[in-house]
Amino acid sequence: MTEQQKLTFTALQQRLDSLMLRDRLRFSRRLHGVKKVKNPDAQQAIFQEMAKEIDHAAGKVLLREAARPEITYPDNLPVSQKKQDILEAIRDHQVVIVAGETGSGKTTQLPKICMELGRGIKGLIGHTQPRRLAARTVANRIAEELKTEPGGCIGYKVRFSDHVSDNTMVKLMTDGILLAEIQQDRLLMQYDTIIIDEAHERSLNIDFLLGYLKELLPRRPDLKIIITSATIDPERFSRHFNNAPIIEVSGRTYPVEV
Repeated sequence: MTEQQKLTFTALQQRLDSLMLRDRLRFSRRLHGVKKVKNPDAQQAIFQEMAKEIDHAAGKVLLREAARPEITYPDNLPVSQKKQDILEAIRDHQVVIVAGETGSGKTTQLPKICMELGRGIKGLIGHTQPRRLAARTVANRIAEELKTEPGGCIGYKVRFSDHVSDNTMVKLMTDGILLAEIQQDRLLMQYDTIIIDEAHERSLNIDFLLGYLKELLPRRPDLKIIITSATIDPERFSRHFNNAPIIEVSGRTYPVEV
């Protein structure tokens, strides 16, 4: 092996940026462990083996990018009219508050806006719902709009039922499921985006999640948080997250015959 062919810690560390977040953390820990190996030949052998594994892991990201479905938005939903404002706010801020009444389309369209921004590739877009039925229903609806099968690109996980695959980009779940996952994944490294829907319901689970996520943000500068709420006092959530921007979306109105 020539000097040019030898791998260094720095060269491998730089390649980790192309991996999924959880793979990045795993390989980074291994690299720092290998750095302590005293024998140069043994260290180089491990580096060479890790390089192959990193290449394989990078291939998973390329496959996920290629599998991302075409994204369209229903014209009749109020949130579709505010799509560009929401997209720019999410792109430019770590936390965004989206306020809108039932019927605005925020629940089904926000994950798609995140996907359009490139989220959901190196980590999942986690999307919480207060109830199990809502998590399943919303997952099925988004999958239908994207012309994909539930459990594929759009998956869901509720108590006693896990329909998430290696290809999943958006994961619907109850807030209780996300809360339980914190026990095993303190930094929530499987996610690059988290949407807390219907935050105005203010259950104990939601309140705990909002507090935990605020503390997590400095340790996860890459993580995007979107909080959705009814239009009643969204400023309260904005203040909690250091005056995060608020995007207001009107509810859909229906004609009434008299």
